[in-house]
Amino acid sequence: MKQQPAHTRKNRRTTLGAAVLSIAVLGLTACGPDTSGEATEAEAVELEGVEPAEEITFWTNHPGGSQDVENELIAEFTEDTGIEVNVVTSGANYEETSQRFQTAQGNAEADIVVLSDATWFPNYLNDSLMPVDDLLEAAEVDPSGYVEALYQDYLYEDAHYGVPYARSTPLFYYNADHYEEAGIEAPPETWEEAAEVSDQLMEAGVADAAFTFPPQDQYPAWSMANLVWGYGGAWSDEWDFSAVSSSETVEALEFARDATNDWASVASGDPADDFSAGATSQIVQSTGSLGGILESADFEVGTAFLPGGPAAEGETPTGGAGLMIASDSTPERQLAAAMFAGHMSSPEATAEFSAATGYVPVHVDADMSDVYAETPQFETAVDQLERARVQDHARLFVPGGDLELSQALQDILTTDADVEETMQDVQAELESLYESDLADEVEQ
Repeated sequence: MKQQPAHTRKNRRTTLGAAVLSIAVLGLTACGPDTSGEATEAEAVELEGVEPAEEITFWTNHPGGSQDVENELIAEFTEDTGIEVNVVTSGANYEETSQRFQTAQGNAEADIVVLSDATWFPNYLNDSLMPVDDLLEAAEVDPSGYVEALYQDYLYEDAHYGVPYARSTPLFYYNADHYEEAGIEAPPETWEEAAEVSDQLMEAGVADAAFTFPPQDQYPAWSMANLVWGYGGAWSDEWDFSAVSSSETVEALEFARDATNDWASVASGDPADDFSAGATSQIVQSTGSLGGILESADFEVGTAFLPGGPAAEGETPTGGAGLMIASDSTPERQLAAAMFAGHMSSPEATAEFSAATGYVPVHVDADMSDVYAETPQFETAVDQLERARVQDHARLFVPGGDLELSQALQDILTTDADVEETMQDVQAELESLYESDLADEVEQ
């Protein structure tokens, strides 16, 4: 195996805090459904002569335990601009925040809100979100410095509907002590090599399992998208759901099923807990879990790019949350909210936020040298952004799509379910969900 970028370091308390991501942290695509038909009234807002409001309301679920660093960044914003920010804890997770935001619209309760890449689109469909391009220009925020793969997640119909904020991708974690004991020199670059490495780990008897997959409630369709893409499969090809039962997808999932009969297990809870305890040697887990893993593991933790497959190198799904501006807020508040969004995603702010939480920096000019020096594993996560790929429509746009996929993956990984038949059933269910919930909107 060729040597690929990988970093290891003895466990120690670092500036990279533990960050537990909502599993709905998943990237959207600019190829979404055309539901608008024509420009909305919100898109035609007049900004000439508008002065920013003196006060705005920010709804957040404090992703990744970020309340303290959020408060610090907000205080800096108020000191710089004089604009007061009323912070509302809008839910325990992204889903609760999104549900509350949808319910509140029309009452102007929030000016700017944290929404995950899996929850912003329903709010777009409800005409609840403001395109940010003109607002950012008026606020003198230059979006060209954002990591392109992260900013493009919010592009739809030639307009952006958010700026990147708390962003993450899956990452390949390995127990470097187990590798050394088993005589393994480098992490795998492909899933075929992962199987070879795992066989060596099992022969060495270093752990109960060489690799652990996530269970249903840990949203396996997110982290396993890399495996499916590597084989040339997908959960969908835009609105064509035949990809989910294609021979390529079936082959990838048969690989995973066979692994559970040989060198892999399925976690009963968070796979990071099994990994930190030394019960498994390898996992694919969010970059936001890195801080917690480093603090709890008593071994040398290694990180590497996600493995590739026979059809593609190791593509990684984007994830996390952005900052969205409410369409029913006043122009004055929208402008102030755009200034706030620019501050929270600036090079300085994203570096501070990233160091405190474990989310990747969203601005290319963020200085992460101190974090990389202290936690070199984190640099792997940032470098891997070059392989970022937005996720498939079936998981993100179809109501109930991710649950259907997760249930199917649980069956495949833990029972004798026939993979081809199971995924054909998934295809039928996705098509039914699409017809009942989205077809009328998409075909406008």
